[in-house]
Amino acid sequence: MSIYRIGIDVGGTHTDAVLLDQNNQVVSETKAATTEDVATGIYNAMKKIIDDANVPRDQIKYAMLGTTHCTNAIVERKRLNNIASIRIGAPATLAVKPLIGVLDDLRAALGKHVYLIRGGHEFDGREIVDLEEERLYEIAYEIKGKVDSVAITSVFSPVTQSHEQRAGEILKEVLGEDVAISLSSEIGSVGLLERENATILNAAVVNVAKTAADGFINALKAEGIDARVFFGQNDGTLMSVEYAVKYPIFTVACGPTNSLRGASYLSDLSDAIVVDVGGTTSDVGVLVQSFPRESSLAVEIGGARTNFRMPDLVSIGLGGGTIVRIQENGEFTVGPDSVGYRLPEKGLIFGGDTLTTTDVAVALGKVELGDPAKVAHLDKSLLEKVYQKMVELVEEAIDKMKTSAAPVPVILVGGGSILLPETLKGASEVIRPQHSGVANAIGSAISQVSGQVEKVYTLDTIGREKALEDAKSIARSEAINAGADPESLVIVDIEDVPLAYMPGNATRIRVKAAGELAQFQAQQLV
Repeated sequence: MSIYRIGIDVGGTHTDAVLLDQNNQVVSETKAATTEDVATGIYNAMKKIIDDANVPRDQIKYAMLGTTHCTNAIVERKRLNNIASIRIGAPATLAVKPLIGVLDDLRAALGKHVYLIRGGHEFDGREIVDLEEERLYEIAYEIKGKVDSVAITSVFSPVTQSHEQRAGEILKEVLGEDVAISLSSEIGSVGLLERENATILNAAVVNVAKTAADGFINALKAEGIDARVFFGQNDGTLMSVEYAVKYPIFTVACGPTNSLRGASYLSDLSDAIVVDVGGTTSDVGVLVQSFPRESSLAVEIGGARTNFRMPDLVSIGLGGGTIVRIQENGEFTVGPDSVGYRLPEKGLIFGGDTLTTTDVAVALGKVELGDPAKVAHLDKSLLEKVYQKMVELVEEAIDKMKTSAAPVPVILVGGGSILLPETLKGASEVIRPQHSGVANAIGSAISQVSGQVEKVYTLDTIGREKALEDAKSIARSEAINAGADPESLVIVDIEDVPLAYMPGNATRIRVKAAGELAQFQAQQLV
């Protein structure tokens, strides 16, 4: 019996979907407009690829979703959980309150129940003061019935998690299993404020992830498909529904990440620069051993600085629907605004009234689309300058992402990539693989499952070998929990950074393990 898998990626403009066979060959693909409620667009795209492929529904065993649900909820401040935020760190951290530096409207949405209690650890793992357990019980009874999700952050919890774990136990005891608990040691790295922000955002989008998961599973069931569901996460791998509902923040920026993974698979290249051109923006990222290069900087999401893992990306306001404005004196601007998914009604070549980058490419004979007669009257020499500017924007972004002046392969993916030429400055070659328009959906469908750990070890007490083995063991168990097959697990990344400012010969070890999907099991609604 053949086994098929569905890959879906929800972007700002389009929802892309593919159906792959067990050899990861594309059976059918489609692009549907992303809808206001997102779920309708997902259902439409899914129905189309299943109908087109005409394969038995009982042979579709896996379904992968890369979604912008959580990102959109944070940016739009909509559908967020009622949360409480508890920082374990008094008296050491009273000078800077939680959510400082976060945009006012986000603080208003997430800062209704904020508590600081005694506890936490020093950077070398020593306890600052005992955990204030009585106060935790008081807080738990105070917020009972008022919140459905809690973020717990303790000072230096990536070094010692004990206070966060005990706080989580107390809250679960009082609030019950239905209230989600997010522990910062499982989400961010060492810096307190950014880790706290990431944990608060994670707690705030648990319901959004749950709704997205239930909606996707129900859409599959409506089509008579009983498949195992996975979510794309922003390191280029997959996670189970249970894992996604616990760590929904890891879905942020999974769209561009899926495109990078898809680009690697389609081009058979493990190290390259990827330019993903959508309807509104182009995302430029770097593949290192087939996975996206991770950002080493604090990343801002919806106005909050965070320090959890994110892909290293440059986004520019250039896509297929980007608006071009030409003034009477011959000067022009390209973007950054776009007609987005309304290109088929707004673009000149489709009978609309707005000059877009797609119109420019069609008028210059670089792309065959729409009705070229509708742009034949435009001044070609001026359009050549506009086109040159479009190409320069991409070349500058590629240059920013390179670590040396040497030319590197550049892979073009995304529906808008038809706009770009066959040669680009700084590129050793420009590759436009087959199915590049739905690389993001393919990336979500072919991804492996991973687990990652980032932890500070004191080598004087444990020794380097034992520390590395411990980190690898935790990473492997995280991957298995996320849905990986234990037999296929490999360690794909190890980072070992000595912390010179800490006593005890301390080092920060980060390990990622990845493996193939565990064999099919029926999916339960979360």
